[in-house]
Amino acid sequence: MTTSRQPDADVDPRFLDRWSPRALRPDPLTSPQLASLFEAMRWAPSCFNAQPWRVVYAESSAAEDHARLCGLLVPANQAWAARAPLLLVLFASRNFSHNGKPNRTAAFDVGSAWMALALEARVLGLYAHAMAGFDTQRAYTELGVDPEQYEALAAVAIGAIGDPAELPESYRAREAPSGRNPQSQFTFRGRFPAAT
Repeated sequence: MTTSRQPDADVDPRFLDRWSPRALRPDPLTSPQLASLFEAMRWAPSCFNAQPWRVVYAESSAAEDHARLCGLLVPANQAWAARAPLLLVLFASRNFSHNGKPNRTAAFDVGSAWMALALEARVLGLYAHAMAGFDTQRAYTELGVDPEQYEALAAVAIGAIGDPAELPESYRAREAPSGRNPQSQFTFRGRFPAAT
């Protein structure tokens, strides 16, 4: 895909190419594609190599499972994500497995696994769209996950890009890669600036 995004410094084009479309085709993913997505996550960095990410996923070919995951999404996300051939929910292990102590970097590490997944999706000609809009409490009960051991962090829809005309009208105008804040808004040399 060609993008109008313009970086302020040299950066690999895959970072500009990654975005989160809502128009996804319902074409099923292949088994090798699914394996590659999860293999990319496997190699993401994590504190103590704990790999605290846990993924519950459903392919559209397993209609009951797919409907269960889709049903966890807020209605605004269900309106477009129901067409995605792959849905998943990301959880973080709350404690380290090697010593049982709280893992304060678990969500950070799951974020690295998510980025690996999103970039691998692009390598495969797919797109991954992460969502905060889902019922975290129901995710535990509906998916059989112990909330004492794991934290529900995000839902994700994955598929090949589709036709925006097939989206509900309210989403069509927003179906384009978004810009980003300049580096100056999030990088601070030596010390965080004083509040003004």
